[in-house]
Amino acid sequence: MADAPYTPPAVWTWDKENGGQFANINRPISGATHETELPRGNHPFQLHSLGTPNGQKVTIMFEELLAAGHPAEYDAWMIEIGKGDQFGSGFVGINPNSKIPALLDVSGEKPIRVFESGSILLHLAEKFGAFIPTDPEGRAECLSWLMWQMSTAPLIGGGFGHFYAYAPEKYEYPINRYTMETKRIIDVADKRLAEVPYLAGDQYTIADIAAYGWLGNIARGEAYGTAYQFLEFGSYKNVIRWAEELFARTPVKRGIKVNRNGEGLVRERHSAADIDAVM
Repeated sequence: MADAPYTPPAVWTWDKENGGQFANINRPISGATHETELPRGNHPFQLHSLGTPNGQKVTIMFEELLAAGHPAEYDAWMIEIGKGDQFGSGFVGINPNSKIPALLDVSGEKPIRVFESGSILLHLAEKFGAFIPTDPEGRAECLSWLMWQMSTAPLIGGGFGHFYAYAPEKYEYPINRYTMETKRIIDVADKRLAEVPYLAGDQYTIADIAAYGWLGNIARGEAYGTAYQFLEFGSYKNVIRWAEELFARTPVKRGIKVNRNGEGLVRERHSAADIDAVM
């Protein structure tokens, strides 16, 4: 059956009761809704996040840096987006876009705010000289795949994920539209990974860390209910190989546990012992 026809009004108005998961926190305006002061730990990096695919990128990066011997100790504080924590004045002060993750780098004389997951990965990679190629060609390839991932995430999450799993009603057109885009995106990665071990080439980089946040989530069967089956994800053999290799890395296993509620997970991370206790 075709979707019911919809004629847009001359001027859109905000319907706060539009239903669906996350409807209570989505709004067409920016800025803080209430005053809050963010907590501050003792480490050089203060991460305010949630263990979604975007949040996992940064905690994986921190765990990779620590495993490689870099002084990248961090406090990871949970932002509960379902409760509207992202609209508190303290969080908005770090990220005016009110999206996780947001980082406060207090390792220097003056705190530096960094928001957007790709920007945080790049900031940390450049700060420590790790997980990013130093030669011009390799760096350009790495950044291209990093930006590719950043541009595709909304199609997978806000597009496919929303209409397939979270929308109050299922409609054929948007599900088909975003399923097609999601499968195309996965196919781009699959063809690239048929040529090289990692997205940027022979070297594991922030491009892989960024992409694993989303593709790894599907590969582990943790995304959008039955999405793995619906997308025939197992047919993308090169992506599966890559995802399995990344998941075999201890820092990846550690990073995906942070800022999540539940057994075997870590709501807040303030030392390695917090993750050690659930590994």
